[in-house]
Amino acid sequence: QLQLVESGGGLVQPGGSLRLSCAVSGSTANYYAIGWFRQAPGKEREGVSCISPSGEVTTYADSMEGRFTISRVNSEKSVYLQMDNLKPEDTAVYYCAADPVFCRNSWTDFHSWGQGTRVTVSS
Repeated sequence: QLQLVESGGGLVQPGGSLRLSCAVSGSTANYYAIGWFRQAPGKEREGVSCISPSGEVTTYADSMEGRFTISRVNSEKSVYLQMDNLKPEDTAVYYCAADPVFCRNSWTDFHSWGQGTRVTVSS
């Protein structure tokens, strides 16, 4: 039984920062890789970042490298996405999801999607 809930989205100006949270419920929460994805209006869902169960391995999409930082605190069953230097093109609904194997390349390998949290980057 796994449930993911995103939070922390909102309206921010270009260049600003937001910290998204993904709360993972379930006794096996710390055995899953957790990925962040986003979907902008009229666009396909895309991967943002992913973190291994231990937190030792992280991945980032090229456009997010150096601006976003993923982390997890397993004692809290939480995964975070620190987003800095936000750009208008970062505007999207952000989702977290779980991969029972590892951080695979396709979002179709992930499950237990939350409802998402909306991020709007605008002046």
